[in-house]
Amino acid sequence: MSKYSGTNLASRSPAEIKQWIDSFDTVLTDCDGVIWVDNNPLPGAPDVINRFIANGKKLFFVTNNSTKTRPEFVEKAVKLGFNVTIDNIISTAYLAAQYLKNVGFSKTVYVIGSTGITKELDAVGIRHIGIGPDTLQGTLADTVTNFVPDPDVGAVIVGFDEHFSFVKMMKAASYLNNPDVIFIGTNTDERFPMPDRVIPGTGSIVKAVVTCAERDPIVMGKPNPHICDIIRKEYNVDPARTLMIGDRCNTDILLGKNCDFQTLLVETGIHNAADIEKYATSDDPAVKALVPDVYLAKLGDLLPYLFVTPFAVLEGSAASERFLFLRKPLSLTGLVVLLW
Repeated sequence: MSKYSGTNLASRSPAEIKQWIDSFDTVLTDCDGVIWVDNNPLPGAPDVINRFIANGKKLFFVTNNSTKTRPEFVEKAVKLGFNVTIDNIISTAYLAAQYLKNVGFSKTVYVIGSTGITKELDAVGIRHIGIGPDTLQGTLADTVTNFVPDPDVGAVIVGFDEHFSFVKMMKAASYLNNPDVIFIGTNTDERFPMPDRVIPGTGSIVKAVVTCAERDPIVMGKPNPHICDIIRKEYNVDPARTLMIGDRCNTDILLGKNCDFQTLLVETGIHNAADIEKYATSDDPAVKALVPDVYLAKLGDLLPYLFVTPFAVLEGSAASERFLFLRKPLSLTGLVVLLW
């Protein structure tokens, strides 16, 4: 299957699908809208992810969600049936904290966001302020007059914040008026996948601060080059043999393009086959770049083509069936068993 062709994987023969699966060793996948929605796993997704791991593929959850720490992502994933550890998680809150740590940051961060960010900052010993509700106290004039900027603030991080307000935007822009203050955005996702209403995403908040501050941030999340560099350098992946799975063409699929990964779009989140057709017929090269290599209705549709190597051993009762998968073909040495 050719790159950027927007091929419906379900239209291919089992042999072609198996050949495609064998063409990658590393799998990067988005979470929301791909493997789960809210606190519910999507049909077949845990089985597919666990089969990938069982068959020896490197696997990473690459999420733009900044509201959770990596341990919190692991806790959620395990509860939903995914056999992952902290080493399988790449989150924007973690990347933001690591970025500041790596540049030797020693001042205070003003955070528009949640405890997902502040806990990651705590983990690397970086001070922070700004978390929680912050609304007008009295009149607008009173609020502006009473705001005394903290002189130790040397960075502003903007992530998803359900308490985002005019006051927070004013404070962030005021700090960013100093060109020496680092400006980090966790991601630029415009909205969240919901069937009958629009939930503003982090990108909406970041854009508001950008407009007021008249500065662009360093963006940690997909599809920006920073995360490409981290994945290549820190995890030693071969781009040609790496698959990026997502539900958003303008973040997940574009990340794959930017990193020269293979790409798979699933239609359980934001974008679908109709969007792919629209992008493919566009005269704008930037829009054409949003076309994935292949797409599927849902990730679980891959399950019939993922064979456990060399066999699975049934453990437990029918009510609580769990499988122990062998990572390699059976031999006299080198036997590895994954216990779920």
